[in-house]
Amino acid sequence: MPRLFTALEIPAEVASVLTLHRGGLVGARWIEPADYHITLRFLGDVDRRMAHDVHEFLGDLRNYPFEVTLDALGSFGGDKPRAVFARVQPNQKLTELQADIERLMRRLGLPPEARKFAPHVTLARLRDVSPVDVAQYLGQHPIVRPISFTARRIALMSSRDSIGGGPYVLEAAYPLGPSYPNRMARADVQRR
Repeated sequence: MPRLFTALEIPAEVASVLTLHRGGLVGARWIEPADYHITLRFLGDVDRRMAHDVHEFLGDLRNYPFEVTLDALGSFGGDKPRAVFARVQPNQKLTELQADIERLMRRLGLPPEARKFAPHVTLARLRDVSPVDVAQYLGQHPIVRPISFTARRIALMSSRDSIGGGPYVLEAAYPLGPSYPNRMARADVQRR
């Protein structure tokens, strides 16, 4: 059974800028730039039939390309930090897209997403890092100039059972708007 999630991919030029924030934090396991993404909806381990249904439903989305801006670094976990991330500036079109995907997944019978949608790009997973060290790192690595890109497609990604952070596999892609080339799908997403 594939472990699936929907996401926005991070263009290579944006990932390259984000890599400038790597390093300088002992206990951080830095995510590979090719695995940077913005999770829209975690689907979990699904069987072949559900993967096919998800694929069909995502192909019916009618959203359009929109701008995404990364404007600050932050961390999750409070007193027990577990991740460093680049924050996505609040964006109505992104929120609407995520809500549309959530509705579709519930119609398919998947349980509601347990966590509140907090769009971000995970840069590092943390283990045994003090909140003081994280605060110091964040103070020394600001995003000085916001980083923007146009989201042009939704990705259906799979991950292997691991501690998180990739590697991820692009299973299928769904264009946002009519001007983007036809959707791309790996042949085996249909066969799982």
